[in-house]
Amino acid sequence: MMHRIILIICVLVQHHPFFCSGEVVTPKPIIVNGTYLNPELGKYHARLRTISRSCLDIKENFGVTTDGVYYLTTANGVMYQAFCDMTTAGGGWTLVASVHENNINGKCTVGDHWSSEQGSDPKRPDGERAWVNSATFGTAEGATSEDYKNPGYYDITADDVSVWHVPNDAQLQNWPSTAILRYHTETKFLTENGGSLYHLFRKYPVRSGEGECTNDNGPSVPVVYDTGDKDSTTKLYGPTLRDHFEPGFVTFRVFNEKKAVMAMCSGIKPTGCHAEHYCIGGVGNLEQCGDFTSLNELPATNSSKELTEAAVLIFYR
Repeated sequence: MMHRIILIICVLVQHHPFFCSGEVVTPKPIIVNGTYLNPELGKYHARLRTISRSCLDIKENFGVTTDGVYYLTTANGVMYQAFCDMTTAGGGWTLVASVHENNINGKCTVGDHWSSEQGSDPKRPDGERAWVNSATFGTAEGATSEDYKNPGYYDITADDVSVWHVPNDAQLQNWPSTAILRYHTETKFLTENGGSLYHLFRKYPVRSGEGECTNDNGPSVPVVYDTGDKDSTTKLYGPTLRDHFEPGFVTFRVFNEKKAVMAMCSGIKPTGCHAEHYCIGGVGNLEQCGDFTSLNELPATNSSKELTEAAVLIFYR
């Protein structure tokens, strides 16, 4: 047993031969002139050796350009895994959350982490408060199959967001190619709102009954499309809704005519008062409560099946 331990130590220390069991062991290098002899090994070694606060840090400090799951750490030293988009618009995007509707016909049912798992209780106008707390749930690889939130949501200080709509249960390696809609902001709007959605929603509370339609909404931010465009975004929603919003934006904390509140309007800026039909993360009365609120409530306002059966992935950079 002693000999085996010594041999492992010798292998781990590069370029320094040691006498082990009476013989010199010179380990083979994995890097020559700054280049990995085995490129695949280099990819995994890069993921293991980096202890960074965000995917942008990994990209800037280590030159990593491959999409995938990497290890990150919080300011308090909590290590976790997150998917990094290292290619879109220069890369460095950290997946921090996904909103996945497990039951499109349910209204604030079990599994609705972003609204309420206990129904539209008037004594809980904030719902589960996931938008403003440090609770985490789900897994990076399962972000299209369940609600997901990692420590980066509240720990990372970012400038912008990227949003992907990816079909439910899609395999991680297929997310970019199967996404029906992908866009990102470039205005650095998060810097004016605390550097994260965690802080933004403290400034603009997702609290039912405390605001009026159009008057008390949070920021609407223009987006740059990576997949899709304004026209394809509009077509994802029912025909009677298309005069109630403007595509090409992402909007946060929106009230409807009944003072129910929605956390996020993905890809659009509301111009009317029926936000429950095109925004997500809703807390309000029973009809307007749920992770996907009322995206399919009425035939004339139904959102497309593509939209209602896709998870909304949220990235920081």
